[in-house]
Amino acid sequence: MTPNPDDRAPLWATLLVPAVLVLLPLGRSAEAPLALGAIGGLVLLARGRARLDDGAVKLVLALFGAYWLAALLSGFAAVAPGKTWSTVATTLRFLPFALYATWALRDAARWPALVAAVAGIVVLWTLDAWVQMATGYSLGGAAERERVSGIFGAGNLKLGPVLATLAPFVLLAARARWGVRGLVLAYAFLAPPVLLAGSRAAWLSYALVGVLLAWHETRRPRRFLAVCAVFALGLGVIGAFALHDSARFGARIERSLRALQGTEAAVDEASAGRLSIWRTALAMSAAHPFTGVGARGFRYAYPDYAAPGDRFVDTASDTGASHAHQIVLEVLSETGVAGLVLWLAGAWAALRAWRRADAGARERALAPGLALVSMCFPLNTHLAFYSAWWGLLFWWLLALYCAALGARGAAAR
Repeated sequence: MTPNPDDRAPLWATLLVPAVLVLLPLGRSAEAPLALGAIGGLVLLARGRARLDDGAVKLVLALFGAYWLAALLSGFAAVAPGKTWSTVATTLRFLPFALYATWALRDAARWPALVAAVAGIVVLWTLDAWVQMATGYSLGGAAERERVSGIFGAGNLKLGPVLATLAPFVLLAARARWGVRGLVLAYAFLAPPVLLAGSRAAWLSYALVGVLLAWHETRRPRRFLAVCAVFALGLGVIGAFALHDSARFGARIERSLRALQGTEAAVDEASAGRLSIWRTALAMSAAHPFTGVGARGFRYAYPDYAAPGDRFVDTASDTGASHAHQIVLEVLSETGVAGLVLWLAGAWAALRAWRRADAGARERALAPGLALVSMCFPLNTHLAFYSAWWGLLFWWLLALYCAALGARGAAAR
């Protein structure tokens, strides 16, 4: 059924949602359209336009409840109460923005254009990274010594994780426009910048996106394995060229291969110290099992649980590593078992909404859904989900996911 034209959000209101992504590389600038959207969400609530009987609104409330209540409960026994309570307060902005997104994007006819717009933004960032690979410079300035940094700049090494997370938008837009050939070419186009950005977590995320899309395209085990073999061969060829031509990529591979030595010190070095951080996170979790050390309190609790001589302990400020670098350990150490149960309930609500959605809604939600799976895959390392920047991207994708499942009208082609 086609939405009532009087109910349709004006185009400028819809454009406010991708504006968050456009400004994402520019530090805190992305907060401006997010704040405008949040104000719009509050106005919708005040006018009764965000109805609690709407499926998308219900899903937003369920997911935000899981995310926010975990942080709220962690505040009562936090090791750094000021930091935790400020996190609890500032994350409230995500709820009205997500409600606004479900209203602004509820016309299903606009979703193909939205996915294409997001894909276009990511393609521009990727082209900028290609220029930096060739010349050493991009819109973000000179490349970092060991990595391609692209538009995010050498002081903000998030190019790899962001490209890998948002890759589904580019790949599905190419698939819709040029078929399977477009999908394959788009995957090859994104691969070198992701590899040379040097984030091994991004490598795994990007490979996961490829595997999931391969299954989506084939649906048969034999064809799926054949496609995966071709993808693996292609990535191997691209990696071989990168290894031959890029000292940056070679340095990351060399560090990764140290894990094959088998010693604990070698594994810790290969993981850039992650082993030490994870061990400390487990010690925190054991000492604060119910509500953790408090959202964003990880760095303040770190010195009390770190091993003697831990490289991340700063004796001058009495702080340590900023976060656990792994989603399960972040939730467990900062929000405890209570937080982990809430996050699992949120994941169940998101999957339940997917299972109950019709084919058109699933098609719309596929890009943000794959991006979220790539972002949250537990067998990987991660940025901090309660941080201002990564948390913003996380909730931007959640808002799109909820809006896609709740959009009405003709299914996107």
